[in-house]
Amino acid sequence: MTGNYPRWLLRLLSRPPLFFYRLGLGALLGRKVMLLTTTGRKTGIPRTTPLQYERYRGAYYVGSMRGASADWYKNLVADPNVSLQIGRKTIRGRAEPIEEPEKVFEFIRYRLDKNPVMIGAILRFDGLSSAPDENELRDYARGLTLAAIRAEG
Repeated sequence: MTGNYPRWLLRLLSRPPLFFYRLGLGALLGRKVMLLTTTGRKTGIPRTTPLQYERYRGAYYVGSMRGASADWYKNLVADPNVSLQIGRKTIRGRAEPIEEPEKVFEFIRYRLDKNPVMIGAILRFDGLSSAPDENELRDYARGLTLAAIRAEG
């Protein structure tokens, strides 16, 4: 979720989900991974990024491993009109960047409560304890970014 991960590593990890979607097998990933298409802030060209997502409070939430420096995040800040592909379904939406630590904390707490094994592993990978307390999670939430995407129409 945080990060100073090398850009080449993140791009390498994004290839399998893109490949599955392009083969028409997005339904296999659609319960966990969406394709987010933003408009390039410099080029105006559509840019597609596979992201893990969560339905939360009536929106699709995605987090950035690179924080506010991720290209897809910068793109949706510049132009919040996006499209999502989840399985075989395409949804047009409007993104709302979320950088407030308390809102990020609430989302992480929700995800950890919902899926302690997977989210716990991600948190451990990022250097947190195996059972982080409220203060550790609040510290972790500082500097992280999310986006809430609400379907239009």
